[in-house]
Amino acid sequence: MDMKVKEVAGLVGVSVRTLHHYDKIGLLEPDEVTETGYRKYSEEDLELLQQILFFKKLGFSLENIKKMIYNPHYNRQEALEMQKRMLKDEAAKIDQMIKTIDKTLLHMKGNIEMTNEEKFEGIDFTNNPYEEEAREKWGNDAVDESERRINRMAGQDQEELKRRFDEIYKNIAEIRHTDPESEKAQKAIEEWYEYLNDIGNYSPEVFMGLGQMYIADERFTKNIDQYGEGLAQFMSEAMRVFYEKRK
Repeated sequence: MDMKVKEVAGLVGVSVRTLHHYDKIGLLEPDEVTETGYRKYSEEDLELLQQILFFKKLGFSLENIKKMIYNPHYNRQEALEMQKRMLKDEAAKIDQMIKTIDKTLLHMKGNIEMTNEEKFEGIDFTNNPYEEEAREKWGNDAVDESERRINRMAGQDQEELKRRFDEIYKNIAEIRHTDPESEKAQKAIEEWYEYLNDIGNYSPEVFMGLGQMYIADERFTKNIDQYGEGLAQFMSEAMRVFYEKRK
């Protein structure tokens, strides 16, 4: 049974304004909009909203959520399993931090001694489960093999690779405002595909998955966008088109 926007807002605990915003940015468009302008949400819309809110709770930006859930390879069951693992890991860290706080309070009262290591138990900024999951899902072996090949190269060969890398990125950056499906864009992204296969073994599917990492991981996005704002997004879309043309 379809639900109106106020009903969905009341069910989920978000504001009507939030749902309107999700509609406006193309993140969650209702299944139907009546002639009088009323939004109606289907069961599938609610399932998608659940995914959006889970990812948002896990710290993903709305922009990255949109890119992920509309990826042609997105799988809801896999996403739920991944979200469950992330939440369980986070819960374990929170439990440990609570124990550390309790011990710290006892330490302040003079009841116990604490080592410096014990004062920071449960506080961990070194592990990024999001990146690890992405690498596992979208070509971890290819990335690692590329790194191994580069490390085995002589210094002069490595310098040549860096020069080619820089040249390719600058060329793609110059056309980043064009259509990713255009012949020019696809020719440029093919050069990037060939470059990666000179140092690794990237199938078109793994290549496309790597492109998704460019926008799912903010560190990738920041580094790539040094060549031009919006380059990571453009390359990701162009790499997806490259894959679609070769399925």
